Amino acid sequence: MTRSVTIFGSTGSIGENTVDLISRNPEAYDVIALSGGRNVARLAEQAKALNADVAITAFEEGYAELKDLLAGTGIEAAAGETALQEGGERPADWVMSAIIGAAGLVPGLTALKHGRTLALANKESLVTAGPILLGEAKKHGATVLPVDSEHSAIFQALVGEDIAAVERIIITASGGAFRDWPMEKLADATLKEASSHPNWDMGQRITIDSATLFNKAMELIETKEFFGVSPDQIEAVVHPESLIHALVGFKDGALMAHLGPPDMRHAIGYALHWPERGHVPVERLDLARIGSLNFRTADPERYPALRLARFVMETGGLAGAAFNAAKEAALDAFIAEEIGFLDMAAMVERVLDRLDGQGALRCDDLTLDKVLEMDHLARQLANETRNAR
Repeated sequence: MTRSVTIFGSTGSIGENTVDLISRNPEAYDVIALSGGRNVARLAEQAKALNADVAITAFEEGYAELKDLLAGTGIEAAAGETALQEGGERPADWVMSAIIGAAGLVPGLTALKHGRTLALANKESLVTAGPILLGEAKKHGATVLPVDSEHSAIFQALVGEDIAAVERIIITASGGAFRDWPMEKLADATLKEASSHPNWDMGQRITIDSATLFNKAMELIETKEFFGVSPDQIEAVVHPESLIHALVGFKDGALMAHLGPPDMRHAIGYALHWPERGHVPVERLDLARIGSLNFRTADPERYPALRLARFVMETGGLAGAAFNAAKEAALDAFIAEEIGFLDMAAMVERVLDRLDGQGALRCDDLTLDKVLEMDHLARQLANETRNAR
């Protein structure tokens, strides 16, 4: 029996790995929709290889090229935000949400409204609108499966366990490109240096987020939202080998660790085959060859993003939406080489301080409209603080 699937963000690193797994057993899957960004040629190539029903580029200006590339194949071409939402409306058993940024929220919510299984790799969905997302899943009997390696690890460690017995959750960070740099050198870190990861093969944006540990800050918030634990139960440590992805500590003192190679196909494959385990073509660890595993404190002075994540978790409401939007704007500015490496965290903190001072982050009645409004406002404020430098 074939399983119908949709992949939002198929041309990014998570999407490419998902396509890789599906293409190894194409008879088992019926690909409904693929979406991508500006790499229209790759999107069309994927759509033809997987015989998708529709290929969607997020950018209207890419429509003509996509349509030309798919001419004569019978595969539909579409473009823009409305097309992405309509892609989520198309019947599919399993939907991968791997669009980077807040743009991934609406297609994922649309899929949940139809009771689908949503494999969630889009960090921003839980950070900005966790209660909304999980509320929709519960309302429509849908399933959300985490695809971040850390949250997949937590999820797997909790199989058969009672969340009430959990004492703490520890997520690991590689430390990124600058984990061995002295702090005084970080101010001079270049875009090229920040774009190289020592362990993982990922896109530029998440690689830079790994260097600042903004990715880990997002994951702290995700852990609180997805698993419903309190902020003081969540910890982060630097683990240079990136072999332990998370640990769950129980009230009897036991720690359950999830080990695996730094290959996103493990977490994707787990979600793709869930509730069963299927074969995934990843490296099998040789523990004797590895020899040792190392851990370091994730110092919030070195990594201020972690401190800001604590503020977001304690504040709740619209703080996650503001944090994510300001972070994305700061990352854009760094990639454009308009601000320095350390300026990113400072820029996000200024936005949060200003909005908190205005009382704009507190919100008891969280709605999608409010999240999107805060996203717009925080980006605007972030750009104002950048331009005022």
